[in-house]
Amino acid sequence: MLRIHFTGVDLARVRMAGRPDALWETILSFHRLRDRRDARLFGEWRTETRSRLNSETRTLGMLIPSRGYFPDFLTPVEGQYGWDVGLDALRGIRPERMRRELQLLGAGAPVPPRLRDFMEGGTKQLPRLMGELRAYHRAAVEPYWTHIQAQIEAERAARGRALLDGGADELLASLPPMLRWRAPVLECDYPVDRDVRLRGRGLLLQPSFFCRRTAVTLHDPELPPVLVYPAAAQLASAPGSGEAARPIEEQRQRTLGKLVGHTRSVVLRAIGDGATTSELARRAGVSLASASQHACVMREAGLVTTLRRGNAVLHTVTPLGAALLKGGAVAS
Repeated sequence: MLRIHFTGVDLARVRMAGRPDALWETILSFHRLRDRRDARLFGEWRTETRSRLNSETRTLGMLIPSRGYFPDFLTPVEGQYGWDVGLDALRGIRPERMRRELQLLGAGAPVPPRLRDFMEGGTKQLPRLMGELRAYHRAAVEPYWTHIQAQIEAERAARGRALLDGGADELLASLPPMLRWRAPVLECDYPVDRDVRLRGRGLLLQPSFFCRRTAVTLHDPELPPVLVYPAAAQLASAPGSGEAARPIEEQRQRTLGKLVGHTRSVVLRAIGDGATTSELARRAGVSLASASQHACVMREAGLVTTLRRGNAVLHTVTPLGAALLKGGAVAS
């Protein structure tokens, strides 16, 4: 059992991650690749990923056991700002921290020779590690990134509504069933018994597609607190980038085009995570006046929200619009 202890200040500093963390998704997907469970959800993904994996992954296998501890430095907090930012942080890891965390891998058991050699090499081993990490990410995560983002966006929308309805208390109470809010403690199913005291630092909630069954947190209690947990949204179909996945996406695009018209379906997709009218016109390849008109019609239909920021306006897709794009349904 993991118990996360909150103070009043911590509740005020609870926040949701703004996007999926590429490093967390990459590391956790490596667990899923070796796990035979959840075949319906991950079976096709495993087959496709293995077919693309023609590079070495022995270092990753050595640092990421099938169960239990893996080094915190593999998932730096900077990863929440993007893949490249996270890799830069990993590249700059301090030798003493790397050595300390690697030693925890061998705690309580004889250290395998390859791990001993890696530990002795220290930060000189980083280029090899990062090369494997990049190659694996390109094979296992990058082709599915749009799919992963859609799931995290849906999770954020659900948690955001809970936050607006009842504040941080309601947000924590709305998390998936393996997380139980018994104020002022958040209890989590966990492989070991552990208490984490936030001490006014707050908590970053990081939903994850490849995290399954139990939440994950950093081992070092002095690092910025983060709780990675399984996104609650369930997919109508599993992630896939091959021939089997493409007809589904093509059918959705054709259906969306019939419903709102080809140009407006292009404009709705072009909004993405948010766009000003000029950005929307450029992305969709239409005039500024046309982009403004289409955004107005979709706003009146409840598909788009428009907020004014200074001299510009920012268009964002509503949950209804997002569900339409994804071919799903909006819960009442």
